[in-house]
Amino acid sequence: MLYLILGLVVFFGAHLFTTFRSREPGKDLKAKLGYGPYMGLYSLVSLAGFVLICWGFAATRDAGILYVAPSWGRHVNMALMLPALILLVASQLPTGAIKKAVKHPMLVAVKLWAFGHLLANGEINSVILFTSFLAYAVIDRIAVKRRGDTGPAGDAPSSTVADIGAVVIGTAAYVAILMWLHPILFGVAVM
Repeated sequence: MLYLILGLVVFFGAHLFTTFRSREPGKDLKAKLGYGPYMGLYSLVSLAGFVLICWGFAATRDAGILYVAPSWGRHVNMALMLPALILLVASQLPTGAIKKAVKHPMLVAVKLWAFGHLLANGEINSVILFTSFLAYAVIDRIAVKRRGDTGPAGDAPSSTVADIGAVVIGTAAYVAILMWLHPILFGVAVM
């Protein structure tokens, strides 16, 4: 459990620092270090936390059950994962109607993923992992709104190709995870 918690602290420590760092001229660490070095350090710390999360999660598979997930939770999770993956892909593509409508598609994707997995999993390690991600996504969304970041402007150019790409790539990822990748990557078959 130590490695899982340590990984979450390191991973979300970096993310929360970025969420709440000063953006005032002269006080912004990203501006002081420069974009490349800042993002390199941020990525390195985040990757270290992610590796610890994966290692710690795998090591705590037999930690016990906190609650018995409802039988329908698995089905709701599967239904939530398709839009979550489409939104995740949309967050990385140029602005389209999806990104304009959702404002911060990655945060919504993380919330859907975490909430769905909490409905489907009651193991202690799962609850710790998914609750942490859900809490972070909620905190970050509140912080983003307070900073005045409302996502892409309503009059920003919109790419239909980006929307089509998000739907096609997100759906392909969903099918691949559902049919093949989930047991390979996470040791649990979905189907």
